[in-house]
Amino acid sequence: MRKILIVGAGHAGLHLAHGLLTHGYDVTVITGQSSMEIRTGRASISQFTFPTALNYEREHDLDLWSALAPQIRDQTIHLYPGKGELMSLTGRTGTGNDYAVSVDRRIKMADWLEYFEDRGGKVVIHGVTVTDLDYFSRMFDLIVVAVGHGELGQLFDYDESRFSGARPRSIAQAHIYDVWPVEGENENIGWSATAAEAGNIFFIPILGPEGPCHNLLMVDKRGGPMDAWPDRPAPEEQLRRMKDLLRRYAPEYFERAKDAVLVDGKNSTLIDYLTPQVRNPVGTLPSGGKVLGMADVVVTMDPYVGQSWNNSTRCAKAYLESIIEHGDRPFDEEFLVSAFDRFWEFGLYNQQWSEMCSTWWDQGEMSPGMLELLSAATKYREVSDRWIQGWDYSPDYSKWLLDPQLASEYVAEVRARHGD
Repeated sequence: MRKILIVGAGHAGLHLAHGLLTHGYDVTVITGQSSMEIRTGRASISQFTFPTALNYEREHDLDLWSALAPQIRDQTIHLYPGKGELMSLTGRTGTGNDYAVSVDRRIKMADWLEYFEDRGGKVVIHGVTVTDLDYFSRMFDLIVVAVGHGELGQLFDYDESRFSGARPRSIAQAHIYDVWPVEGENENIGWSATAAEAGNIFFIPILGPEGPCHNLLMVDKRGGPMDAWPDRPAPEEQLRRMKDLLRRYAPEYFERAKDAVLVDGKNSTLIDYLTPQVRNPVGTLPSGGKVLGMADVVVTMDPYVGQSWNNSTRCAKAYLESIIEHGDRPFDEEFLVSAFDRFWEFGLYNQQWSEMCSTWWDQGEMSPGMLELLSAATKYREVSDRWIQGWDYSPDYSKWLLDPQLASEYVAEVRARHGD
């Protein structure tokens, strides 16, 4: 039985750990936090679990919350070009009866970690250094690093050969109650916005530690209008400032959140700064041994597009399939690179889509081609559905949204089908 060590109990690492356990591998997870410490800690950046990722979780009996979490079947995008203008489109998050969910990381990771141990996986609660990994490399056939901070992250150099679209980001988040619904609209619809004068906003129903609530997330470039947190304000003051920003840049969002209160005055808010980046997936230990980085360790997604967990799930699936197919052969550097390349076939399109979203307003207004696409998406539901469902599977964007010529041809085809 091949022995595999996964360092880190995050979304990607635990998803991979459960998958390997299902296929009979001897799996150990080492993490610096116990499940109780994860469960009672501060919130992390909230994420979507899109329909395909949710189905991957179900393959390993990891969808533990669909009966409790708000089921997000539709998503509305609001665009604010400025001067009080508003454009919007609404699309389905999945096909048929599929839906997306958002589950607070504290719940998801704590439950997955405990479930992994219940299933017979080994869990070690301890910090890890590079020296520790050097020692562990003699005990395990493969080491996967799913922790990107501290000295472990320094094992993985920046990879300038791969497209990253890195932009330093400012992030503010709050979990809130008492959100006003929109008349005639399902209360579990997701909202997201982008403003020419500011950044992006996600406003989504989520399952938090206290039950269903809403997550308000703001992302902007460093120094932008929504980077209003240099003094790291207390939770109540942070929420007040977030409401002020909504009033100024996204008034429809302010109307829904104007009376909102924090779920928990202590642990409901988050302020963070990060720079999206792509790193070399292979880390070299002092002894010359190799380790494989995964998900956020090697591809830190821009929170502008809410794709971190989608990336994590796709990475875990690609690594699992690569490990199983590799059989009893050594996990050499060639294998490590090929496993990452398998994931990158998906991850590259996420990066390109993120770049497109980041440059929408660079000239102060959208391009004529993008305006044509938006006009079609507001008129034809098949276009808006495809747009939103691309959040689940971004490689589809390469066939239309990311290419101006293909996008124009697609819009023309849709109009022709409708006799316009």
